[in-house]
Amino acid sequence: MSSDFKSLTVKKYPRLPGRKTAESRYWRKFKSPIVVKEFAAVSSIHFSETSPYDFAVTASTRVQIYSSKTHQVKKTISRFKDVAYSGTIRNDGRLVVAGDATGLIQIFDVGSRAILRTFRDHRHPVHVAKFSSDKTQILSASDDKTVRIWDMPSETPLTIFSGHEDYIRAGMVSHDNPHLILSGSYDQTVKLWDMRTQGCVMTMNHGAPVECVDMFPDGGVVVSAGGPHLKVFDLLAGGRPMHSLSNHQKTVTSMCFDHSYSRLLTGSLDHHVKVYNVQDYSVVHSVKYPAPVMSVALSPDDTHLVAGMAGGLLSIRQRVVKSAEVQTRRAQEEQASGGTYKFFVRGQKTAAEGDFIVESQKKRRLREYDRYLKVFQYGNALDACLRTNQPAVTTVSLIQELIHRDGLRQALSGRDDISLEPLAQFLVRNINNPRYTALLVDVTTVMIDMYTAVLGQSPLIDELFMRLRSKVKQEIAFQKQLFSVIGSMEMLFAKSTSTSVGVAFHNELSSTSNSSSIAPKPSTEAPVAPTIE
Repeated sequence: MSSDFKSLTVKKYPRLPGRKTAESRYWRKFKSPIVVKEFAAVSSIHFSETSPYDFAVTASTRVQIYSSKTHQVKKTISRFKDVAYSGTIRNDGRLVVAGDATGLIQIFDVGSRAILRTFRDHRHPVHVAKFSSDKTQILSASDDKTVRIWDMPSETPLTIFSGHEDYIRAGMVSHDNPHLILSGSYDQTVKLWDMRTQGCVMTMNHGAPVECVDMFPDGGVVVSAGGPHLKVFDLLAGGRPMHSLSNHQKTVTSMCFDHSYSRLLTGSLDHHVKVYNVQDYSVVHSVKYPAPVMSVALSPDDTHLVAGMAGGLLSIRQRVVKSAEVQTRRAQEEQASGGTYKFFVRGQKTAAEGDFIVESQKKRRLREYDRYLKVFQYGNALDACLRTNQPAVTTVSLIQELIHRDGLRQALSGRDDISLEPLAQFLVRNINNPRYTALLVDVTTVMIDMYTAVLGQSPLIDELFMRLRSKVKQEIAFQKQLFSVIGSMEMLFAKSTSTSVGVAFHNELSSTSNSSSIAPKPSTEAPVAPTIE
């Protein structure tokens, strides 16, 4: 009785450690970047906190509201006399505030684009304009070295903080406590202000002009960016520095958190956006852009990553998420409807309790090269494997099987230039692969022994043999260089080891000689006998 045919077992090699981690796979899902050309450098990007999470882009003398669904401009606000800065959407999505280079701050209605409020007290450019968490106040920070809290209904400043000694380019209101204000200045300091005391309650030194500041929701930790550095301060410990990071090569211009505040994103002039894990502040992913990054923002639902660049480019990356509605709709579509075959056979394959279930074995289908191996047609099996573009490891496993069956020469014999070409090309591609070299060198030797007599009759085969010869010579030269480098390194290691051993021996000898010089020398004179009276 004949046993069942055993299909070809593909050899498994140890998997090399890859660079792709679960974190990198997640951030690589932000695909298909849409690049939009703005009129000037994109200085600010801000997402609305309400669905559908539209975002405001500030560039040149306008603030544009983009749709997160169509990625098209929905509204354009261009009622500025000079360059606009810090276009920010209120958390209800109805109002937009922005400052400009003249010191003017304006509040707009998103629907009608009408100017609702205007604040004129600043005399220098206003680079920070944001809403407070109570919706009736706004924060502004200007190059006039002041931070102001404004009352929206009366258009008057409630508090003016003046303690910085240089331009103020960063600021925010605490998420947890609207009385706490955080600001960062080009005087290299980060200050925490309290509206209740009308003054500064804490000052932290960043060590470089501060471009951006942010705070965790609980208000206990502050992150500042300036120069190529990031610094993390603990407010509960009096502003003590916790971490200092320098993973960028140039100035960090912006940063933001994801919705869970477990990842920190930073954009820099070195064309990179880096993602940090806030547990240990290690870089878990990096995205490279074609121009210096001026601003970066992540949508509240973590589906859109938007970066603005110095050349006016706006990159929009989207992560596709299967929503619950889509999954429900697909499940409904998969349900059997009346009048279909699936509807009439419903329930027939459901076994009741106590029924005897007969297991059915699905017939195993063999691959083409396995079918030829089963009938001992070794040449056809090798041709089928080469013809169907199987992975190299599959072809190598088949060749190994042919060697075990003593059928390699049978598989290689009787070939013309057309049938020999795929095998020769496979050898040229893979003979320098360290995993396959030992086996493919033997195959190459057998093939050369069999077809040396007919070389010169086919230009195609001659060219492939010359390429194979050149590939082998290059690999031999590379191996010689590699062994030369290894020998040089071994000499260096041996020299360093001998030097360290010599130093240790010298130190031990010196200590021994020192101890012998300190000890009293033995006397060579004869002892004098004591006198007895």
